[in-house]
Amino acid sequence: MLVIPAIDIKNGKCVRLIQGDPEKETVYSDDPVEQALEFQRLGARLIHVVDLDGAFEGRPVSFDLVKTIQKSLSIPIEIGGGIRDLDAIRAYIDAGIKRVILGTAVLEGDPKTIAERYGSNIVAGVDARNSKVATHGWKNLTGVDAVGLIKELKKIGITEIIYTDISTDGMLGGPNIRAMENILDEAPGVSLVASGGVSSLEDIERLAALTGRGLKGCIVGKAIYDGRVNAAEALSIY
Repeated sequence: MLVIPAIDIKNGKCVRLIQGDPEKETVYSDDPVEQALEFQRLGARLIHVVDLDGAFEGRPVSFDLVKTIQKSLSIPIEIGGGIRDLDAIRAYIDAGIKRVILGTAVLEGDPKTIAERYGSNIVAGVDARNSKVATHGWKNLTGVDAVGLIKELKKIGITEIIYTDISTDGMLGGPNIRAMENILDEAPGVSLVASGGVSSLEDIERLAALTGRGLKGCIVGKAIYDGRVNAAEALSIY
């Protein structure tokens, strides 16, 4: 299982939010590039990067910074936040980023066309509260069932899924294991990455127990920055 450190960018800095609320922000680094390099030095094989400004504005805002992060590393990154059309997808792919995360676009855009053109590069970010999908930087809660959406995405060929449980994100209260198990049971064949709530190495171990059922990895953010998870230790094990 991959342990994937997270870098969330807001105003050019590395921050963490609580449950996606921009008013509940903690700055952990003024230099996201150096933070990415540190994760690489510690053994990361993939880094999860989010352009928070882009997520809130609906367009890539931190494109140049994200491109610099990618060029500074020898490991891949994945990028999400504000990527809502084919031009934005193509710009990131042309910049050398091969894993592009789509959230709002899989509901409001044309995911079938996106899958046909860029399927191997697309990761669907399904963010949910109480099993209902949230969009537009988590500001809008829809009536769309998260598992139902994942099934529909699988049908059109998008099988790489990052599932974020908003209620646990940034809360350090543990991941929603039941939600992950439900997705893996209901949508076999997806490659699932869990996001939200990881607060300890024990939480990571609980998620690792699901790898045989299709869990590919977990994203760890605040717990690393707060020291609750020793990044070097976690990355050496997974």
